[in-house]
Amino acid sequence: MPKGGRKGGHKGRARQYTSPEEIDAQLQAEKQKAREEEEQGEEDGDGAAGDPKKEKKSLDSDESEDEEDDYQQKRKGVEGLIDIENPNRVAQTTKKVTQLDLDGPKELSRREREEIEKQKAKERYMKMHLAGKTEQAKADLARLAIIRKQREEAAKKKEEEKKAKDDATLSGKRMQSLSLNK
Repeated sequence: MPKGGRKGGHKGRARQYTSPEEIDAQLQAEKQKAREEEEQGEEDGDGAAGDPKKEKKSLDSDESEDEEDDYQQKRKGVEGLIDIENPNRVAQTTKKVTQLDLDGPKELSRREREEIEKQKAKERYMKMHLAGKTEQAKADLARLAIIRKQREEAAKKKEEEKKAKDDATLSGKRMQSLSLNK
């Protein structure tokens, strides 16, 4: 069973089609209105000044292109028929290549800024650590000094033991050689 429990939907009931004659009549009315506006513009400007819109375009070419874009945007679909200004609608502005600012400072996002700060802090810490100025570096150096002393002591002890062993073996050999010589 379809939604709503009815047979057939609401679509297609009240469709109104515009006949080609009505479309032609609307186009002719628009053309007539445009001609009347042009005639009024020539009468107001004494015929020598011409169309005020054209004068404005020739004086300020950058703004005229923007106005043409706005006019074309208004003519899309139903927008041309209904004159309602939506305060929430943001008009898309296209930038020219000459207007782009590639050399200017780029705004970084919060995460990017924090990541860069984190990397810089880490680099600073490593420099301080290598210089031996951090507490961890001082503790490491103290531990290394203790280990060096222990190793030096162990090496001396080993050397002394080796000397003592050599002396014992030499004295033992002397005794044997003396005993053999008798």
